[in-house]
Amino acid sequence: MLISTISQGFVWAILGLGIFMTFRILDFPDMTTEGSFPLGGAVAVTLITRGVNPFVATLAAVVAGCLAGAATGLLYTKGKIPTLLSGILVMTSCHSIMLMIMGRANLGLLNASLIQSVLPFSDSINNLLTGLIFVTLVIVGMLFFLDTKLGQAYIATGDNPDMARSFGINTGRMELMGLIVSNGIIALAGALIAQQEGYADVSRGIGVIVVGLASLIIGEVILSNVTLAERLLAIIIGSLAYQFLIWGVIALGFNTSYLRLYSAVILAICLMIPELKNRFFKKVRWNK
Repeated sequence: MLISTISQGFVWAILGLGIFMTFRILDFPDMTTEGSFPLGGAVAVTLITRGVNPFVATLAAVVAGCLAGAATGLLYTKGKIPTLLSGILVMTSCHSIMLMIMGRANLGLLNASLIQSVLPFSDSINNLLTGLIFVTLVIVGMLFFLDTKLGQAYIATGDNPDMARSFGINTGRMELMGLIVSNGIIALAGALIAQQEGYADVSRGIGVIVVGLASLIIGEVILSNVTLAERLLAIIIGSLAYQFLIWGVIALGFNTSYLRLYSAVILAICLMIPELKNRFFKKVRWNK
């Protein structure tokens, strides 16, 4: 159970890293997440069941996520549709696209060759190592990208769009690029989760944005005022902490049918912690 929880924490951290690219850097609340995540799983599972190499299938899932992000980006930057509505439109469309791809509402991976099957260990260890390898690759890729001139322009767009435009940065292109990269990472998480769980489902995306935000917020509560690399590592810590919190809720005998409610409560508490900290320290200083 411990290894399973940690391996899930690593893979769900990839979702948090994808959300970080838009929610934290661009300050863009991207609802496409709830469409691109299950879309990644649907594409990967469908291709694997048709005999495609799982690595190729996973790459195709990333491309599908990028296309979903591009659709949201074009609706926002070219169509001038508000951020939330752009994401919701694409998220809703992804449901029908997944039905077209899979031909049904859910699809299993019985006796199929999966990406973690390449490793020679037990299933639980293979899942753990697969999650660790992929989350490491994503973090290294993000650090490399954000350290380039293009990455710095992307960060500047999120920090101050007006100033970025005054320096000749095409902020529309930066936002479009960010949504493409973000949803590609999110679709990768969806593909890996689908292979870990052994199935893809069109409703798998409902509530995943809460899981990703929980990883992000919990990590920021644990580690604050740190470097970019440490912020990304904090997302992994937050994801692991969140998975253990959910595991604790289940271990205490709570009804698992209400997991989304528990997730929302945990996220709300984590969001309030910084404000509670500020009030506590203000009270301490006042008493002194």
